[in-house]
Amino acid sequence: MNLSATPSRRTPIGRILFGIITIVALIAMGRQLGGYLPAFAQWVDGLGAWGALLFIVGYAAATVAFVPGSVLSLVAGAIFGLVEGVVLVLTAASIGAALAFLVARYAAREAIEQRLEGNRRFAAIDKAVGRQGFKIVVLLRLSPVFPFNLLNYALGLTSVRFSDYVMASIGMFPGTLLYVYSGKVAGDVARIVSGAPVRGMAYYAVLVVGLAATVVVTAFVTRTARRALHEVTEPQ
Repeated sequence: MNLSATPSRRTPIGRILFGIITIVALIAMGRQLGGYLPAFAQWVDGLGAWGALLFIVGYAAATVAFVPGSVLSLVAGAIFGLVEGVVLVLTAASIGAALAFLVARYAAREAIEQRLEGNRRFAAIDKAVGRQGFKIVVLLRLSPVFPFNLLNYALGLTSVRFSDYVMASIGMFPGTLLYVYSGKVAGDVARIVSGAPVRGMAYYAVLVVGLAATVVVTAFVTRTARRALHEVTEPQ
């Protein structure tokens, strides 16, 4: 597998051990944090203006720690609404993804290489990234060939430029919109069930139709991106 971010050389055993310890610590922290997500969401909801900032910090930390961000994305829609929720999730996910990338490239490279060793799909992606870094990362964001958290670390092993990697975070927009929109709908349903004042039927009709349209468009974009990614990574 051609992992060309650094030149080939013998790796000191100390660096390998450090990388393994780093990954194990992150995963362990992620498992601990995962159990606190509901309490974290409730806490953020009661913080007012500070809630948005702390949500970004918590989401970014969860991304680095391998905690799935889907629950927090739903929470963002329920707490902050559609527009603000999408902005916050995209910001937080981009920061977390950037931090994970840097950890992989400079701190835990050997441990992640061992985890991906022999993965033919990633080997093909690594080769394609060397030619079209920004495009490939955007397609990977649009088409979840790899789990989001693992992908952040895996791309740190490739030759993609950090600036291209960060700018390609725009590829997270369709998935973010879908999760936040779903959270918005779920939040409105929860408020109705709790006895909160009900808005007009037109509002809820538009909300449901918008969610359905978002699902359809996201599915189409994902399928198209998956095909395009297959074309550029398929061995000739």
